[in-house]
Amino acid sequence: MKLKFFFLFIGLAFSIDVFAQQGFPFDNEIRAFKHQDSLSFPKPGGILFIGSSSIRKWTDLEQRYAGRPIIRRGVGGCELWQIADYYTPYILLPYKPRKIFVYAGENDIAAGKSAQAVAASFAKLWELIHQKLPGAEVYFMSIKPSPVRAKYYDVVYAANELVKSYLKGKPKSYYVDLVPAIYKPVLQPLIQVCLITITCTLTAKVMINGKRYLIRW
Repeated sequence: MKLKFFFLFIGLAFSIDVFAQQGFPFDNEIRAFKHQDSLSFPKPGGILFIGSSSIRKWTDLEQRYAGRPIIRRGVGGCELWQIADYYTPYILLPYKPRKIFVYAGENDIAAGKSAQAVAASFAKLWELIHQKLPGAEVYFMSIKPSPVRAKYYDVVYAANELVKSYLKGKPKSYYVDLVPAIYKPVLQPLIQVCLITITCTLTAKVMINGKRYLIRW
């Protein structure tokens, strides 16, 4: 059994090298996660949070849910399609999690992708998970309308609605609406203030923070 895992790890490492030569997005971060896994591999049945930098910079996630088998795998400024096309064999499927929380899509939209493209990327990811891990619960954490990306609001809301509709009737699948938890109206009409803890000057109004939403299970 140990020999089997050894060859599996070598195979994954080789695959990462091949993809890196072809322009593997954020391959350095994937390598770092695989190195971390080689030192202490998460036990099956954990709670995986996977996505873009909003997950990567949710640095108090493990402390906030102390005692829970949290696996945090946030990758740079990655896009949803990259998770579906590249990352699942490395930082999703091997962990065999029982719950999978996905936050991605915001960067896809900022890069010019349509709401339909984002929803299609999530559908591809969901199908991969359902095929390989049929017992896992999947939670899509809605794309937040970041104030610094206000021009994309229409696409954000449309993508969220498409994913929400897609998940209806899907087994063990849930849409988590983050907007009410991290935004609230203020006195000026049609203006919202983002209640986000400033963690980085350049991304202060883009990042979400654990204090604004607590997910319970």
